[in-house]
Amino acid sequence: MAVSTPRAGEHRRFVPAFHAPQPPTESPAARFVWAIARLSLGWVFVWAFLDKTFGLGHETPAAKAWIDGGSPTAGFLKNSPEGPFADSYKDLAGMAWADWLFMIGLAGIGATLILGIGMRIAAGAGALLLVMMWTAVLPPENNPFMDDHIVYAIVLVGLALVSAGNTLGLGRWWSETALVRRFPVLK
Repeated sequence: MAVSTPRAGEHRRFVPAFHAPQPPTESPAARFVWAIARLSLGWVFVWAFLDKTFGLGHETPAAKAWIDGGSPTAGFLKNSPEGPFADSYKDLAGMAWADWLFMIGLAGIGATLILGIGMRIAAGAGALLLVMMWTAVLPPENNPFMDDHIVYAIVLVGLALVSAGNTLGLGRWWSETALVRRFPVLK
């Protein structure tokens, strides 16, 4: 590269070379924080599924395990709902179709988050499930409207928006499959 020298009477302007900072979602640290958030939230869903299925004794005693005939929705929906939707939720308590949908939701959302695939579907389904759980206990116990269900729902949407499945997950590979290229909503 040739460097020109200023001619008589000309002054060279100094223009500092500024580098635009990386967007926060592109820094390695941010990618790992989002990935850890994804894995953590995935574990929340998977653990709820495992505990309710096998009665591991954390929230579900062994005698009420789903595999032993217990209902994963009966206890919460019969006893916890308050507020404007309480009667609707109490009517769903223990219904087989509600149990199956709830457990498929927990397992599916948890698995997709841990694997880092299908983040859009996991975010949508997870946010819907969490908002429904939030509406079952309105108003929340410790705040006029905000609780962990809403915070988790917001984080789920954020995870999908930043492609959190690409770091420490199979998201990048998943997005290159023929199925996802054909149906991008599965990304």
